[in-house]
Amino acid sequence: MTSPSPQSDAAFAVTHTRLKQVGQEHVLTFWKDLGEAQRAALLGQIESLDLGSLPGLVRRYVTHTPPAMLPSRIDPAPSYGAGGGVGGGLGSRSTRNWDVANYRRIGEDLLRAGKVAAFTVAGGQGSRLGYEGPKGCFPGGAVTGKPLFQMFGEGLVAAQRRYGRPVPWYIMTSPLNHEATVAFFQEHAWFGLDEANVSFFPQGVMPSFDMASGRILLSAKDQLATNPDGHGGAIRALKGSGSLADMRRRGVEHVSYFQVDNPLVRVVDPTFLGLHAAARDSSGEMSSKMIPKAYPDEKLGVFCSVDGRTQIIEYSDLPRALAEEKGPEGSLRFIGGSIAVHAISLDFLERLGTDPSFELPFHRAEKKVPHVQTPSGITAQPQANNGVKLEKFIFDALPLCGRSLVYETDRAEEFAPIKNATGVDSVESSREIQTERAARWLEGAGVRVPRRADGKADCVLEISPLTALFPEDLKGREIPREVGAGASVAL
Repeated sequence: MTSPSPQSDAAFAVTHTRLKQVGQEHVLTFWKDLGEAQRAALLGQIESLDLGSLPGLVRRYVTHTPPAMLPSRIDPAPSYGAGGGVGGGLGSRSTRNWDVANYRRIGEDLLRAGKVAAFTVAGGQGSRLGYEGPKGCFPGGAVTGKPLFQMFGEGLVAAQRRYGRPVPWYIMTSPLNHEATVAFFQEHAWFGLDEANVSFFPQGVMPSFDMASGRILLSAKDQLATNPDGHGGAIRALKGSGSLADMRRRGVEHVSYFQVDNPLVRVVDPTFLGLHAAARDSSGEMSSKMIPKAYPDEKLGVFCSVDGRTQIIEYSDLPRALAEEKGPEGSLRFIGGSIAVHAISLDFLERLGTDPSFELPFHRAEKKVPHVQTPSGITAQPQANNGVKLEKFIFDALPLCGRSLVYETDRAEEFAPIKNATGVDSVESSREIQTERAARWLEGAGVRVPRRADGKADCVLEISPLTALFPEDLKGREIPREVGAGASVAL
């Protein structure tokens, strides 16, 4: 037990009063057992909370389960097809014919003018992959095993070379992996980027609550149990870290948003950016990429239109009848699957971060949360869900846009996520998709690629963005004329 200091006693009294007003004073139960450093850390955690909002959050999301409020009518969201409009291929679901080359020029002009930043959500760990460390450090390259961060960094280096201006890169970490992520970039010399153009900041956290009582759980006697506040928390983190102000200072107008687990993502896509910024049916606030869902139960949020506004409905919330409904051509009617790639204007991000009417809702997740019981001090390891974690989702901003555009792309071109150790969205499936994209590009450049009876490439291939950002970049380059069966080739 630590002898109290006058300053410590005063801090305890003030904080205890504030906590008691919101029914959370139990988090100070073990105050007398703590050293001064532990007390200061606990007070810092408490001070970071918006205590006044807690009773409302507990009533709405914790001790009650918010009802699923699906609208009475849901329609598939219209989309722009990568083929440039109606008339086959990916363009078959497009809202209208459109000039691909024109919008690509518009996006390229934005990049040449330095009006685009890249933003990566990278708070996750590689635990599900059997990897101890930030997920962005995981070896994602199909042949080279390059870390995911390096693959994105090479894309930004290539964009800078092509357009003549750097694309500033903002990376949202988590408190758990922030230091390791920054150290990784330092060890790898920023992957060829200027250190001044790479910024890191940790996402915020929310307290984890006891499901029955709504009380904040303690992970230790001197520590609140917390959880990341979701990718929707990026808005608060961007603002609080000064990143939005830094973007404004640099002249950035649009942000290319993507998550850390997709090695094939186009870190900046000029065609998508041009559509987002200039298409008639886009307000230029927030636009999204989609791929056709492969089957009804695929775990992708679905782009829907509700009262003329685009929104994403989680695959688990979409009624089965709608998820399985077929259109006249026999494909899924609700086919637009979200790949968590967005273009967002800086003005819209600032509005989301400052205007209370643009506040994103929380989502409730029931979890097993180990915790220190009060007043006994015994650590509980629950066998059933006992806690509620709250998080926000960035896609909940879509209905707040004036007009939100959806751009359809090809799974094999841009979506090879690494989420699981095996099976769907795994290291193996990502390697196959990376190989298929590279095989297409090489075949388009006249290279012979071996294929098995099932049509899959009989080799492993990887093309760095430094070699080619787009298929046409391979023309005129020194590349092999043929790939041997079973070969592993990195270009």
